[in-house]
Amino acid sequence: MKEGYISVEGGSVWYRVCGEDEKGIPLLLLHGGPGATHDYMEPLSELSGERPVIFYDQLGSGNSDRPRDTGLWNLKRFIRELEQVREALCLDKLHIIGVSWGTMLAVSYVLEKGQDGIASMVLSGPVLSASRFTKDTRKYILELSENDQRIIRKSEAEGKFDSPEYDKAVENLYKICVCRLDPWPECLKTTFKKVGKQVYNHMWGPSEFTVTGTLSGFDVTERLPEIKVPVLFTCGRYDEASPEATKYYSSLIKSSEAVIFEEASHTHYLERIEDYINVVGGFLRRVENKTGPLKADEHVKII
Repeated sequence: MKEGYISVEGGSVWYRVCGEDEKGIPLLLLHGGPGATHDYMEPLSELSGERPVIFYDQLGSGNSDRPRDTGLWNLKRFIRELEQVREALCLDKLHIIGVSWGTMLAVSYVLEKGQDGIASMVLSGPVLSASRFTKDTRKYILELSENDQRIIRKSEAEGKFDSPEYDKAVENLYKICVCRLDPWPECLKTTFKKVGKQVYNHMWGPSEFTVTGTLSGFDVTERLPEIKVPVLFTCGRYDEASPEATKYYSSLIKSSEAVIFEEASHTHYLERIEDYINVVGGFLRRVENKTGPLKADEHVKII
């Protein structure tokens, strides 16, 4: 195992490589947020049996530097950061897994920087339209208690999101559509403790279902047909990134497939870890063996 720091625009970011001696095409992991950390993705190190698996904490969160300059918190800088990480680690050819905000970053990266050297992408809990994601997430508010719904309505009407009551209502919603395990895995708890709140609040907003930040207008739906590399979409049945949205995104990319995990939510890669590892590992092997994704008429699987 190898770890260290990489100089990027605005500071240094921490990285770790698992399975560095394996010969397969390296796999780079892009965590969510923005402002989350690598910690909750650590179970995906199981994929390092065939290839190097690379984690890194994006600037402003986790083990990386946390500058206070809000001018750094924009999509274009994070795209440049990803390019700098790739160059520093000599990732001429690689697979990418992006989860949540990581899917926004992955897709934006390939659309801006090009697809050369990108063997494939795995987009888990895809957020490719901020407005659609927010709309789908807000549906889960109706599953909360009347009191929690009232607190959320009041907080939004007043523009005040710093009360313990609001935090508790949001936590109750996240137990429905972010992670349905009880208790939450320690790796996910660690991410929430180490999250870069300034980054999240500036780019997204006060919660998953209230987007007020610089990503509020994000939407790459119309550009998805430009993606030519193989893509695996995944989501949970109760995901904020709904199965309907996930299937639609997949339908716009010729070389793609989608897998929906029953009894799971946004962090389906934790709730159904063994199945997720098998699905992703199988996809990466098929890409490398050039047996390709599923055919268009059978590109959606439910497991």
